[in-house]
Amino acid sequence: MIRTARAIRATSFWLPLFSAILLVACGRSDDDIYEPTLTTVGSQHVAEYTVGIHPLHNPQRLMEVYGPIVDHMNANIPEAHFKLEASRNYTEFDKKLYAGHFAFAMPNPYQTVLSLKHGYRIFGKMGDDEDFRGIILIRKDSGIREVADLKGKAVSYPGKTALAATFMPQYYLHTHGIDVNRDIENRYVGSQESSIENVLRGHVAAGATWPVPWKTYMREHPELANQLTVKWQTHSLLNNGWVVRQDVSADIADAFSRQLLSLHETAEGRAMLQRLPVSRFEAATGETYLPVRDFLQEFSRTVREIDY
Repeated sequence: MIRTARAIRATSFWLPLFSAILLVACGRSDDDIYEPTLTTVGSQHVAEYTVGIHPLHNPQRLMEVYGPIVDHMNANIPEAHFKLEASRNYTEFDKKLYAGHFAFAMPNPYQTVLSLKHGYRIFGKMGDDEDFRGIILIRKDSGIREVADLKGKAVSYPGKTALAATFMPQYYLHTHGIDVNRDIENRYVGSQESSIENVLRGHVAAGATWPVPWKTYMREHPELANQLTVKWQTHSLLNNGWVVRQDVSADIADAFSRQLLSLHETAEGRAMLQRLPVSRFEAATGETYLPVRDFLQEFSRTVREIDY
């Protein structure tokens, strides 16, 4: 009885403390709206803005490719500091974007359109729209000849919300006689590189991606890429957008936009763009993305229902 009483007293002591800690923990959320914080650059205290890029590559590769562009912003916009943040997969990026975590972001066109509902506005986009298309890879020794040969087999994609590498290939398969909800197994594997390598390793019969990561993969892994071939490709659509939170000051937003849209005008900037690879970034608005809205509406009506 003495031990029980002590236990009761201990519980009475710790329970309120534990409850308080739990309430504090529950009050924290990864979805908290992003607000710029002060950081020290040299001797100045300036606002820090988080920049997010959707998972075009795995996080390490993305930081290597887009890091120099963010460094360029920091060197040329001394009144602010920009921090690049990678996401592990599309789900994580979507969560951050729609929670307003990023001050500036480069989403895919689908995410670009949806971001307008979450406090962002469109100010730019990637150029080279001809490259924004879906491609479907197979192994050269797979024996697959026709789209119908995929029935009963698995197909990989980087994520459920990838436009060029998921929606567009699934629409292509749909228009070529495949019910993507019943005839094949859809595997969402997290990144463009993972979708490619799932085909290479024989985990899936085919894998979807888009030309930019495929060109990079061919350049960096030529012997492996030679085992694969682009069997089918889709029509092209508008390339990835650039968005900014509407509550970011006009001065900072305009300065960021000017630096980004003028990269192609200098040798240093062109070298940064070549690593992406893209020839330039260009100005855009919500109206620019009306063709994307039309495609999303058609996809949702005929292939599988999505929010748009």
